[in-house]
Amino acid sequence: MHDIRAIRDTPQALDAALARRGDAPLSAAILELDSARRAKIQSAEAAQADQNAASKQVGAAKAAGDEAEFERLRALVSEKKAEVAAMQAQAKDLDAQLTDMLARIPNTPADDVPDGADEADNVEVKRWGDVPTFDFAAREHYDIEGVAASMDFETAAKTSGARFVMLKRGVARIHRALSQFMVDTHVNENGLTEVNCPVLVRDEAMYGTDKLPKFGDDSYRTEDGMWLVPTSEVPLTYTVAGETLDAADLPRRMTAHTLCFRSEAGSAGRDTSGMLRQHQFEKVEMVSITLPDESDGEQKRMLGCAEGILEKLGIPYRTVMLCTGDMGFGARRTYDIEAWLPGQNAFREISSVSTTGDFQARRMNARFKPEGGGKPQFVHTLNGSGLAVGRCLIAVLENGQRADGSVRLPEVLAPYLGGKTSLSADGTLV
Repeated sequence: MHDIRAIRDTPQALDAALARRGDAPLSAAILELDSARRAKIQSAEAAQADQNAASKQVGAAKAAGDEAEFERLRALVSEKKAEVAAMQAQAKDLDAQLTDMLARIPNTPADDVPDGADEADNVEVKRWGDVPTFDFAAREHYDIEGVAASMDFETAAKTSGARFVMLKRGVARIHRALSQFMVDTHVNENGLTEVNCPVLVRDEAMYGTDKLPKFGDDSYRTEDGMWLVPTSEVPLTYTVAGETLDAADLPRRMTAHTLCFRSEAGSAGRDTSGMLRQHQFEKVEMVSITLPDESDGEQKRMLGCAEGILEKLGIPYRTVMLCTGDMGFGARRTYDIEAWLPGQNAFREISSVSTTGDFQARRMNARFKPEGGGKPQFVHTLNGSGLAVGRCLIAVLENGQRADGSVRLPEVLAPYLGGKTSLSADGTLV
């Protein structure tokens, strides 16, 4: 959410930021609506003052026995009361319109974010690991014999429709092992606090974390008005909604492993094969609540946490800074980590690590008290995948594939797999 006072002071700054994102200027329309709202509030206050003055005079006219003046003043009070009510209703409506307009404006890109139109303009900032070479044609995950035996799309489609999968036997256990490994690493090595959080949230939580109103069509809503979380960023970040935290208690770092649900309304026809893009998936999320002057450093720290998971698994990856045209609605700066998928002969996104600045904090009124005293200020919020479990599973299976249909598994997973180090061609762990 943007600060209307900042837009009043420097409207050109908002328009310049929107231009970097490829959007049309909006400051003139915002200020026109804001001006109408403020004028209506002032008119209502003036009418209220007239009503109060007339009310005081009514008693005096009655006491003086001036019946005509008494009736005139009583009628004036009634008239002003109705006028005030109408103006207050109009001001409230204009305020709602302004709030809705502000809620639909994307965040301002940080100065160091590269300008660009789409993913082709993203800037690679790091590459790690050697891309594997095979003496056979690399297959996508669902075509590897040991995987195909335990990755059931047909039964999932029968029960739930397209873009669902049932994992069985060895593949199901590898998937579970990956999530446990990620959470353990973030808690034991990266200092995050594990949270087991709800996956059903209210409108306020979705709105406060910038998922509403813009992304309502991309999420699932229950008949009683609850939302299935698109990511546990929503409940984790919203834990500080309406709070005024002590500066000494920040940063607050959290992680959660949850189911996530997305309708993928805007991705029709994309990644329809395999389990790369599903309506239901699992993700280990990282969320940090920080002081404003520490948020940039915190983003780098979180990025290192996510990259470290891939390095421990031995998965080659590259990290890119998203350009203005490819960056998400609420982000001020985003780094994407892309894992190497031999079956596609390409790097594919497996994590996004974003800072939103005070964009979300304004929407949910999350503040902190400065240590030296002074007026409470908005916190900064950050979020990042650490990692998407299903996509990480794909990367592990494709990078470890062998010619006979079996898969060599990362050594770090052995303690979570009962010491097993391979997935055989028939789908069992050995």
